[in-house]
Amino acid sequence: MGKPLKVGIVGCGAIIAQYLANFRKLNDLELVAVADLDMARAQAVAGQYEGVRALSVDELLAADDVELVLNLTIPAAHAEVALKAIAAGKSVYGEKPLAATTQEARQVLDAAKEAGVVVGCAPDTVLGTGIQTARKAIDDGLIGAPISASATMVTPGHERWHPNPDFYYQPGGGPLLDMGPYYVTALVTLLGPVVSVVGAGSHTRNERTIGSGPRQGEKIPVTTDSHVTGVLTHASGALSTLFMSFDAVKSKSPNIEIHGERGSLVVPDPNHFDGEVQLFSLGADAWETLPVSAGYVDAGRGFGIADLATTPAGSEPRAGGALAYHALEVMESVLASAQSGSAVRIGSTVERPDCVELTVLTADVDALQAQEAS
Repeated sequence: MGKPLKVGIVGCGAIIAQYLANFRKLNDLELVAVADLDMARAQAVAGQYEGVRALSVDELLAADDVELVLNLTIPAAHAEVALKAIAAGKSVYGEKPLAATTQEARQVLDAAKEAGVVVGCAPDTVLGTGIQTARKAIDDGLIGAPISASATMVTPGHERWHPNPDFYYQPGGGPLLDMGPYYVTALVTLLGPVVSVVGAGSHTRNERTIGSGPRQGEKIPVTTDSHVTGVLTHASGALSTLFMSFDAVKSKSPNIEIHGERGSLVVPDPNHFDGEVQLFSLGADAWETLPVSAGYVDAGRGFGIADLATTPAGSEPRAGGALAYHALEVMESVLASAQSGSAVRIGSTVERPDCVELTVLTADVDALQAQEAS
């Protein structure tokens, strides 16, 4: 209808700052209310925005002017908040993962379908110029038919910088569930849905030492795999290898490589929105950097909501619930395979989201501020 989508945010933790920075620039979104269990945090955020109200969670969910709830709560609360929002007739967009388990995620999607509302979910990094330029290169046949991919995420552990890293080393944590959504979502966006997986996992230490904050020096137990490898078979026949580690020190490998019959692509970090895409064509002498050719320019967190706001009624958003569910099932299945030693079939599927044409969504912030001042 040409009007901005009115958004209310539940959860005013650290991640909200990245969303707020982009909300100021996106004409298709209007922030109207924020809520947090700690009202002081909600009031501090609301104070930064003229016309934005600080509410309790229940008040925000009941507010008539909130059309979509941005769910920035902790992962364990994602499904609970989403289901309450859906019951109130609101569409929902959540931080990753869609829910703590696929069982909870299915409840969210089923409830949304019944209520006739839309579900979206991070990561929307795949909508930036980095992944989308790589996607267009594949669609344009620059590497021929895709054969394989590799996705690598290596860090020696979040306890080195995070003051409360316990969750990362408990069931429900680990490198795959923590960082895997970026990589699996990118692989599905580039190569299409996954039909089966094989996984293996390990951990090299039974405890970790917190390296910063008031608990510095405290040891915490490791009760989940901190190094996970998986092989994903895509419906297209392409094979992707995941390498996710909180144990290894550093990797010199690119974050994602895609190999085809006529060329190979180096794809930038899927935890970021931009980055160079490099192509090595069959018979070439060197890598070439491809010009930016697709995706939202200067994108950041929240662009997935703007994309949702402009998605035609009845169509699935690019950063939609179906894609988030599929990625979550893939990750759960890799971990299940690591435990059982057997391949696991993936029950869900998803349409490969349409490529994003090269698009500038953001308004001129300086001009907006000058207009507001006048």
